Amino acid sequence: MRASDRVYAVLREEILAGALPPGTVLTEVEQGRRLDVSRTPVRGAFTRLLADGLVRSQSPRVLVVSEISTERVVQLYELREALETQAAALAAMRRDADRFEPLRIRMLDAPRLLELGEEGIAEYFELVDALDRAIDEAAASEYLSVALESCRLHSSRVRRLSSHNPERLREAASEHLGVVDAILARDPRLASHATHFHLHRSLTTALASLQAHEPPPTAPHPTLSQPSPSEGILST
Repeated sequence: MRASDRVYAVLREEILAGALPPGTVLTEVEQGRRLDVSRTPVRGAFTRLLADGLVRSQSPRVLVVSEISTERVVQLYELREALETQAAALAAMRRDADRFEPLRIRMLDAPRLLELGEEGIAEYFELVDALDRAIDEAAASEYLSVALESCRLHSSRVRRLSSHNPERLREAASEHLGVVDAILARDPRLASHATHFHLHRSLTTALASLQAHEPPPTAPHPTLSQPSPSEGILST
């Protein structure tokens, strides 16, 4: 692995895991010293992190880990709704039962995993990632998969907001099972709606977690209302 690839992989994982929280300042000199590389591979890694949107530029050689704000989360979920509901519908039309039946069995075991503490929660999130990959492959749309990959990069940061909410994790496991059942039933409309419902519930939880830790806003934040089956995540 090239030095720049290694630096990128380390920094990316640390940002996604929260080891480098929003607002953390990253400099070429400091990261090069910490990771025992020259500034050149660090600069290459910084360029890729900027392209990912995981950091923003403060100066030519100084980056700051991007914030997870209410506005950014809402925008992310607007995109997720458009992409993931379509992917679920396509997966329901094109799915291979041999791929989703084992996932259903594993998802039925999710409540037990969530009782096992951090290791169980980590295993549950690996299962969710496996479901995402199965849906992407079943949808069989290269352009959709590329868009979803970028979207899920940021979703993994937001997902951490519910990782210590046991009730929400149990609800999410049930919602994921509903998506799998709809795909296995070859019901694209139900698969799309089940995905939409899951995303709305996840967004509501993420916003509540953010607003509990944010200072009072100087301007009103976007508000949510419970969508009907024919509405999107946000009311218009």
